[in-house]
Amino acid sequence: MKAYKKFKCNEISLENIGEKAQISGWVQTIRDLGGLVFLDIRDMYGITQIVTSGKEVDYASHIPIESTVTVYGEVKKRDEETINPKLKTGLVEIRIEKIEILGKRTKNLPFEINANQEIREDLRLQYRFLDIRNEKIKNNLIMRSKVIQFLRNQMIENGFLEVQTPILTSSSPEGARDYLVPSRLHPGKFYALPQAPQQFKQLLIVAGIDKYFQIAPCFRDEDARADRAPGEFYQLDMEMSFCTQEDVFNVIEPVIYNTFKKFSDKKISKYPFPRITYKEAMLKYGTDKPDLRNPLIIVDCTDIFEKTDLKAFKNQIVRVISTHNVENMPRSFFEGMTDFAIKELKANGLAWLRILEDGSFQGPIAKFIPSEAQSQLMKRTNSKPGDCLFFIAEKQGIVENLAGNIRNELGKRLELIDKNKFEFCWIIDFPMFEKDEHGKLQFSHNPFSMPQGGMQALEEQEPLDIIAYQYDIVCNGIELSSGAVRNHDINIMLKAFTMAGYTEEEVKTKFGALYTAFQYGAPPHAGIAPGIDRMLMLLTDSETIREVIAFPLNSKAEDLMMGAPSIVRRDQLREVSIKVDERK
Repeated sequence: MKAYKKFKCNEISLENIGEKAQISGWVQTIRDLGGLVFLDIRDMYGITQIVTSGKEVDYASHIPIESTVTVYGEVKKRDEETINPKLKTGLVEIRIEKIEILGKRTKNLPFEINANQEIREDLRLQYRFLDIRNEKIKNNLIMRSKVIQFLRNQMIENGFLEVQTPILTSSSPEGARDYLVPSRLHPGKFYALPQAPQQFKQLLIVAGIDKYFQIAPCFRDEDARADRAPGEFYQLDMEMSFCTQEDVFNVIEPVIYNTFKKFSDKKISKYPFPRITYKEAMLKYGTDKPDLRNPLIIVDCTDIFEKTDLKAFKNQIVRVISTHNVENMPRSFFEGMTDFAIKELKANGLAWLRILEDGSFQGPIAKFIPSEAQSQLMKRTNSKPGDCLFFIAEKQGIVENLAGNIRNELGKRLELIDKNKFEFCWIIDFPMFEKDEHGKLQFSHNPFSMPQGGMQALEEQEPLDIIAYQYDIVCNGIELSSGAVRNHDINIMLKAFTMAGYTEEEVKTKFGALYTAFQYGAPPHAGIAPGIDRMLMLLTDSETIREVIAFPLNSKAEDLMMGAPSIVRRDQLREVSIKVDERK
């Protein structure tokens, strides 16, 4: 008897006609035409149609969908009317000689695999092992594997050494809440899962590893967003010694560009990516994560309104957004934008004006703006007849966010954003410090960053005026990564932490390894860590980051499939010297 040759479900073609074939996979569909049964068998790689008649008909037609089977038979060319050009194997089929059920589905499916309709996310996550059978999710995971491999290969080609750093470490204040792990051997003490390999990678640099990288897991107890996974995420972590900010840019820009070029057909901004200072970004875009696909620019016009009678603009910062070619927009468009500002952004209002063909202004506040101010506004905002001006007036620290959100919404409603582009930029020159809600000075970005100007800047400048060597890569309004030139000088480090309210003893306690290591000859160093999950979210056009993670937590930081977090037995708690306060 002729032996059966094993095939994957995407491998069979016209060249195999007449061969004895064996395929294994899931039964995706069954079509019983009465005396003739067609089954689509799916594996990870594709779909093959099989057909049976005679004694196998009744057996085959009653196999539960999504059961696993092995099929043995002869490869045949399909009849012309059954050819499926959408399938790689659409010209051929297997005529069944034998079919074996390997794993029979015995429960009803909670949802249809590869269904066209929307399925509740909580249900999908509860049955994630079924959800991954979905073509889109499966392809996202394949893409993830390929992207990580491509990133890794690029870093190795650039001479970087891959080093794994610990998962159990000490708790340190790095911007988010730690996940704590109790120690059995040291009652009352805890490990922390690393928010990032920050201290370890700097210690590797001090140790003489001049170019480090790893695909690093990071653990932060943060609230979920569409672009942020609660709990765990991955980044391409890298660090270099004896380098500058530009050296980091020169390494990572080609890596990011090449990755997006390889895995996307969209237009990608070429490197070097635009450099935008934090101050400029907050003024022109109202955010430090600007979407450069949106051509709208925010303009400061505070001085123009200082001598007008507009009470709503008195003692306020006034920002203006000019939108072009909107003269035919109905009044409902402007009223809709006002409602958005008031209801969604909790703004006090949103003023607007049309610029008519004769250059005059039309709108609710037109009569309060003298002709000289009108001319200044048109010149400042580069406006012309047919354009419309939107006005945002608020206090410093509030006006930026409002104007940024209004800009984003106008870009969407006017369909100005080209969804077939990836626009990258660097945001640079972040302030070293900021004040919290209590007026206390704190680090605004990364506590391990080098201030521009070094010790002199810390000693002579106003704290809020000090600029750090800190930088972010932004793509289409999403922050892909943060990085910085590190503070490797122990005296500058102590001074910076002192200004942020830490004593030298606290620095020794919380950052003891770095504090000690920097006294043994630390080289200047810098690094960055692009977020892999966010890159994949962009590359796959996914709406949330959960679509590119195999087993994600939901928006409430729950694993619905595994039932985590869960209550553990009391003896487990006693073993690690923990008693739970059960008071409600």
